Amino acid sequence: MPTKYSIKDLERVSGIKAHTLRIWEQRYEILNPERTETNIRYYSNADLKRILNISLLNNNGYKISNIAKLSDENLVQEVEKFLGSYKDESHQIDNLVLCLMDMDEFRFESTINNSIQHFGFENTIEKVVFPFLRHMGNMWLTGLITPAQEHYISNLVRQKIIVGIDSLKGLETVASKRFLFFLPSLELHEMGLLYAHYLAKAQGHKCFYLGQSVPFEDLITITKNAKPDFIVCILTAALQDTTLNEFLYSCNSQIEGPEFLMSGRLLVASDEKYRLPSPRFHVFNDFADFKKLL
Repeated sequence: MPTKYSIKDLERVSGIKAHTLRIWEQRYEILNPERTETNIRYYSNADLKRILNISLLNNNGYKISNIAKLSDENLVQEVEKFLGSYKDESHQIDNLVLCLMDMDEFRFESTINNSIQHFGFENTIEKVVFPFLRHMGNMWLTGLITPAQEHYISNLVRQKIIVGIDSLKGLETVASKRFLFFLPSLELHEMGLLYAHYLAKAQGHKCFYLGQSVPFEDLITITKNAKPDFIVCILTAALQDTTLNEFLYSCNSQIEGPEFLMSGRLLVASDEKYRLPSPRFHVFNDFADFKKLL
């Protein structure tokens, strides 16, 4: 990860405007930036973590004048006391960001486990983990963390969801529907699909999870054998060698029977125009919508 940050970097991570940070710096000396040989100010990893802690307290009612009086040790203690109360899911997003910056796997695991205990598995995934992953993605795009950090933390989250799925044993009944989950070729963004798998299994449905980068020909073959009632697909990355409309119409013309439940950036947040080829296709905007479809 970088060791030198601009004030704009601090703004992106903390959400505090650069103008406000400069005022706080001058008035309360909350940060002590160093300067390059060309006299440009920069901030260290310690500064970044300090401003994250300050931001968390300030956003939750602590006055900056009081925060500024705290030593680094007392600041951390106050933050840990506040986070340990587990009063609101959103507070734990900041906690996970701090874990990310320190690459603190033990604290990361504890934060998620305690969130599950206090808020439940679904609330933790939807209101803590996914917002954190979006924030982490923005940090990666702006160069504040490395791809290795992003992959490392994403895999920890992936393991948590898989453990949640594995805990759902023996819920199927004669009334259970059959769900097949897949991502198309070269689509590797699996987290949303894994969680959709969890939600369907939690409702007692029979699930066939194919995962990432499934060749279309294999999807056709497995669908004929598994005979699902529903096929779930989440489209995030640009499709390879085809347009979104062509992909949807291929699904409709070459796979008979099941309904398609689809989501992802390409369908709900992209400028690419598309048409659903038949009433068998349903787009869900979020997991609240997906639960209704279940």
